[in-house]
Amino acid sequence: MKRLSALAALAAAAAIPAALLAQGSPAPFTVVETGQGFANLQAAVDSIGDGRGTIAIAPGNHRQCAVQSAGEIAYLATQPGQAVFDAVTCEGKAALVLRGRSAQVSGLVFQNMRVRDYNGAGIRMEAGDLTVAQSWFRDSQQGILTANAETATLVVDHSTFTRLGTCEGSGGCAHSIYTGALGLVRITNSRFEQGRGGHYLKARAPRVEIASNSFDDAGGRGTNYMIDLPAGASGQISNNWFVQGRDKENYSAFIAVAPESRDYSSAGLVVAGNTARLAPGVDRNTVFVADWSGEVQQITSNALGRGLTQYEIR
Repeated sequence: MKRLSALAALAAAAAIPAALLAQGSPAPFTVVETGQGFANLQAAVDSIGDGRGTIAIAPGNHRQCAVQSAGEIAYLATQPGQAVFDAVTCEGKAALVLRGRSAQVSGLVFQNMRVRDYNGAGIRMEAGDLTVAQSWFRDSQQGILTANAETATLVVDHSTFTRLGTCEGSGGCAHSIYTGALGLVRITNSRFEQGRGGHYLKARAPRVEIASNSFDDAGGRGTNYMIDLPAGASGQISNNWFVQGRDKENYSAFIAVAPESRDYSSAGLVVAGNTARLAPGVDRNTVFVADWSGEVQQITSNALGRGLTQYEIR
C-alpha cells in the first residue's frame, strides 16, 4: 500500500508546479514549497538539503545534472515529456545521482547519457527509495542503474525505455534497467523497446513485481534476455507482453532465473498470464523461462507462440 500511495501522491503533486508556472515563474527549476526559482538544478537540490521538497522543472532541453546527497526530493516536470535532461552527467554516472532518503521522478525525459565506463544512465540510485512515473529514458548506455541497498525499494510505473544498453565496455554489459540487491523492485505498466545490447531488465533483488509491461525486442540489436534475475528471486512476473526480435546476442531464453548464482530462493516466483512470441519472420526455437535454480514451480496461463518451450531447467 505504501508503494501505491507514493505513485498516487506523485500524480497529484504534478499539478502543483503546473499551477506555479501559470503564475509566471521564469526559472527552469522552482522549489514549490518556497516558490524560489533557480537557474541551476544543483542549487535547487542543495536548497532543500536534508529536508523534504518538490522541484518543478520547466519545459526545455536542460544540459544539467545534480547529486542528491540527503533529504526527500520530488523532481516533477510541469509538462510531462517536455522537460529533457540531455547528455550531461554528474560524477561520470548519471543526470540524477541519488543517495538521499528518497526521490520521486515524474514526467521527465533522459537522453544521450554516455560515460567512459559505459554505465551512463538517466538515474543512478545509490541509496534511499526511488519512485519513477511517466518518464522516458532513451538513447543512452543505461536507463536506471542502482547500487546495492538491501532495504530500498525501486518502483517504476508508466515509463518507457528506448534504445538502451550496450556490451561495448570491458566490465560487462549495460542494460535498460539494472538494479543491485534492493529490497524490492516493482516495474509496472512500462514499455521496453529497441534495445542496443544487454538485457532489458536485470534485477538482483530478492523480490520482484514485474506486471503489465511490454517488452518489444522486434527492433532490438545485439540484445540478450528480456528479464534477467541473475541471483534468483521470488515475487511475480505477470500479465506482460513479450516479442523476441531477430538480432540477438543470446536468444536462448526470454526470462532467466539464477543464471549467475542462487543467492535468493526462487521457489516463490510466479510467472503467470504473460503473452510471448517471436517477431514476424523470425524462425527459431527458444525457451520462455530458463531456470538455473530448478526451484520455479508456478508457471501458468502463459500464451506462447510457435517455437517457444514454456520452461527448462539449465
